[in-house]
Amino acid sequence: MKLLALLLVVAAAATTVSATPLPFRAETPLMTRQGAIVRARLPRPGHDLTLDGRPVTLTGDSRFLIGIDRDAGPTAMLSWTTDDGRPARWAVTVAPHGWDIDRLPARLSMPGPPNAEYDARRERELGQVRVARADISPLPFWQVAFVRPAPGRTSTNFGAQRFYGERAAAYHGGMDIAAPGGTPIVAPAPAIVRLATGPFALEGNIVILDHGFGLYSAMMHLSRIDVKPGQILAQGEQLGLVGATGRATGPHLHWGMTWLGVKVDPATLLPETRG
Repeated sequence: MKLLALLLVVAAAATTVSATPLPFRAETPLMTRQGAIVRARLPRPGHDLTLDGRPVTLTGDSRFLIGIDRDAGPTAMLSWTTDDGRPARWAVTVAPHGWDIDRLPARLSMPGPPNAEYDARRERELGQVRVARADISPLPFWQVAFVRPAPGRTSTNFGAQRFYGERAAAYHGGMDIAAPGGTPIVAPAPAIVRLATGPFALEGNIVILDHGFGLYSAMMHLSRIDVKPGQILAQGEQLGLVGATGRATGPHLHWGMTWLGVKVDPATLLPETRG
């Protein structure tokens, strides 16, 4: 009887092991760079996708969007469950990027005196921005090929940074496009307008666009706003005019992008600069 019981236990264990799905691991890493916006499709369809534990929205055919921080480390990990119940992983290899660095003498950095009125104003303005970016809409507008929102050369790249001696200033969180005042600005991709207001102290007149799945564009320093919150824009539809409102030394468009709050480089979505 003891031998029979032992054999039954072993058989049951073997059945349990054989019924457990084998993990899936993609053989080739997903290659990208710091600051990039990545659009891809899972090599095995599934659900419950995360990037280093952070939830990532999937389309019905397992396509997704992720943003890589400007100062991200060399590796990240996508994890999900396949449709047949297997735990799955896909390594992300992040290449370093050569950011534009400007080094200046420490004496040129002159912080201003505390200003309680300005600080209160900025907190109100930033609160509006946070609310505008709070939702993760299920609309996959981000799947189209993006276009430049205004004609003109890129005058300042995303990620550019100044050092005053050894002290690093905040890096440039967007892409500046040099264009004359009054130049039309268009939606780089279909979007819902989430914020259209101003002038803010730094951003001037600002429009925030929701491209879906946590990806947002912010158009700043506009001389005129032509849209309202809640409006759905087609790609190429005009949303305002280039200006120099807010903190700007001259007319230009600052195009910033975030994915779930992570600042990312808009240029990586443009065909001529993607990489």
